Amino acid sequence: MLCILFNYKKMKTLKYILPLLTILFISSCVNNDNDIELDETTNLNFIKTLSNSNHEVQIFSTKKYLEQGYNNIYLRIKDVETNTFIKTASLTWKPVMHMMNKMHSCPKSTIKRAEGKQTLYNGYIIFQMAENTTEKWDLTIDYTIDNVDYTVKDFISVPQAAKKNVTVFMDTNNTKYVLALINPQEPKVGLNDFKIGLYKMETMMSFPMVENYMIKHDPRMPSMGNHTSPNNTDLTFDSGSKMYEGKLSLTMTGYWKLNLMLYNNANQLIKGEKVTDTNTSSSLFLELEF
Repeated sequence: MLCILFNYKKMKTLKYILPLLTILFISSCVNNDNDIELDETTNLNFIKTLSNSNHEVQIFSTKKYLEQGYNNIYLRIKDVETNTFIKTASLTWKPVMHMMNKMHSCPKSTIKRAEGKQTLYNGYIIFQMAENTTEKWDLTIDYTIDNVDYTVKDFISVPQAAKKNVTVFMDTNNTKYVLALINPQEPKVGLNDFKIGLYKMETMMSFPMVENYMIKHDPRMPSMGNHTSPNNTDLTFDSGSKMYEGKLSLTMTGYWKLNLMLYNNANQLIKGEKVTDTNTSSSLFLELEF
């Protein structure tokens, strides 16, 4: 009788212990998996890995590949010894175009931790020219982990964009600018958020953003009688995004020429012309086709 009672109490205890052990086991497995690989890149496209003896710096983008113009880029650092992703690091980068007789960089942002992510870092690079058979881009990424500095560097592929999404020009004082289309990346029929980045070539390696200018625009469809569209709003500098923002009206699918006129902070026209019956295009423009 005592044996039966003991077995009953033992089984009753196990009834409560076994589910608890199961929960602890599952929780432990989940935590270990997250420690080994916290994958936050599901909706991104893998581009390339830059490596040294300690780490792999993985490059991802919202596009399928890097290209001439604006590129939204994500970085992730993998410790090769522990096979884990670094959650705390500070990073800087330097893209350089190696031309036949000179080198230059391009406009770029700082690198910050991607919002809501633990292992991803985010920034943008605007490649103002594409690679060719003899001229290539390389990318150096410097980063610091636990007060130790590291570097990775390698060549990267930057093919020509299908349409003109970036332009380089000079004003009457021979100051060189880089102007790039940021949005829309996926244009639609209707009213689109219009965003442009504007940068000044200070030196071959320095391209600070230009603030408080103004960009007028007049989108046209050359194949459809060069008609324009209603409800466009000009682009003004936004201190939050550090970009020029306005509205772009696209009334139908097809090829659009985005004619631009750039004014400085004294409201002086420094590049571009108004589209008229006799002047069908501005000398400052970008392109879209969808």
